[in-house]
Parts: sequence; C-alpha cells; structure tokens
Amino acid sequence: MEENTNNEIDMGIVKISDEVVGVIAGLATTEIKGIVGMSASLVGGITQILTGKKNLSKGVKVSVGENSAAIDLYVVVEYGVRIPDVALKVQENVKRAVQSMTGLDVSAINIHVQNVMIPKTEESNDNIEEEQ
Repeated sequence: MEENTNNEIDMGIVKISDEVVGVIAGLATTEIKGIVGMSASLVGGITQILTGKKNLSKGVKVSVGENSAAIDLYVVVEYGVRIPDVALKVQENVKRAVQSMTGLDVSAINIHVQNVMIPKTEESNDNIEEEQ
C-alpha cells in the first residue's frame, strides 16, 4: 500500500494510507438506504475467501494525492430506488466522512452501479414450494 503525506507539523509527518481512505469511504457508502452492498473485484473476492477476513474497502478504488483524494465506488443498489438520488446521497456522505476524518479534500467521487438487487419475496418462495 502506498502511503501519502497529509500534513507536515512541527512534530513530524502524518501519513494516511489509501486503504484507510477506502475503508472510510466503503463504510460511509453502506450507510445509505438503497445501497445493498459493494461489488468486489475478482482479486478482492478471492482474497476474502482465502483469508476469511472481511474486506471493508471492497468495491472502493482510491487515488490520494498530496492534499486531495479521488474515489471510485462500485455499488449494488436495491431494485426500485431512484439511482441518481441514491448516488447523490452516497457522494455527500462519503465526502463528509472522508474530509472530517482525514482532512483530505475530496476532488471526485465516481459511482459505478454494478448491479441491481431484486428483493426476494415470501410469495415467490411459497410458489416454488407449491410447484414441487
């Protein structure tokens, strides 16, 4: 992981890792109603299976500069939500969380909708059982 300089103060340098910004962004994204989850890359999914550790920055790509960050989020949304409204709420929440916790300016938050999750209903489960 590449570490980036955030602030130089009289006592030393504060470095914030890309992964830290990714975890903050991922958690802030999943707080929004209408987001079902994050879409993991193939490598991230395999790593999670092999290690058994939950990847909190799954579906997040971060590019941190000296004092700013650009964030790409790969999300799965719930069927029936208005995607532009959910995306705007995600952008606002992620920007607020990253800026308040790290002090970095967020230059861009790009939302990539990877999938739409259709909720399973009890009726469809009952119909399947009756057909068997």
